[in-house]
Amino acid sequence: MATVSVSWGAAARAVWRGPSGWLLRALATLYELGAFTVITLGVMLTKFRRAPALIRPMIREQVWLAGVRLLPMVVFLGLVLGLVVVGQTVALLTRVGAHDFIGTVMVVVVMRELGPLLAALLVLARSGTATAVELGTVRALGEVEALESLGVDPVHYLVVPRVVGLAVATFCLTTYLVLVTVLSGWVFAFLQDVPLTPGEYFQQLNGALRVEDFVLLMLKSAAFGIVIAVVSCYQGLARPLHVEEVSRVTTRAVIEGVVGCVVVDAIFLLGYLLL
Repeated sequence: MATVSVSWGAAARAVWRGPSGWLLRALATLYELGAFTVITLGVMLTKFRRAPALIRPMIREQVWLAGVRLLPMVVFLGLVLGLVVVGQTVALLTRVGAHDFIGTVMVVVVMRELGPLLAALLVLARSGTATAVELGTVRALGEVEALESLGVDPVHYLVVPRVVGLAVATFCLTTYLVLVTVLSGWVFAFLQDVPLTPGEYFQQLNGALRVEDFVLLMLKSAAFGIVIAVVSCYQGLARPLHVEEVSRVTTRAVIEGVVGCVVVDAIFLLGYLLL
């Protein structure tokens, strides 16, 4: 019996670690992330008003780190996106006589897709990795157990401020990125002698926009921030770590964050199609 048990155990480990076990690993990770999300949501709803003098400054700090400090990079990305996408698209549509579709293209490409996704990837690269490293180090040094011994909920103290802060920061960065892209796009189109006045340009944008676009932009960008925060915090806190494992969990947080943002983007794309 012992030999049979060892054989079954070895076979299970081989399947888990082999190429065919990626689906099992993905499902297990998804289950653990879902459980961690539910725990975070429960703590947020039940304890959000506790210790506001401590939690609110931490939320503002996360907004500062993930939002305000990234504004220069967002402006740069907005200028690049305005040059590469908006300016070239406006010029091309005008040349082929399809300038009536400028507003629709801008809304679909910039406001619905590229703007939120680029802002989310920027937050992931800057704040998601920093969160995974910081919390992974905290876990490896035993500070989480120290907080628990003092009666402090680690999820309330370490996770909730990051979830709220990154959601707010990602939404604000997305808004700035879309504005800079739209404005710089017309400037670059004007520099190419495109016969399109600012009034016509913004009138077409106004005609293509709907209330649902603003609502879904807010929800989508906030969802990106929540996904990034949850994945980064989960990888840093979910299991006991050694210091040398921090880099590995940081890499995993980046990969899972990108996958999570793409999945959320696909879900919202279905929402756009159904509206």
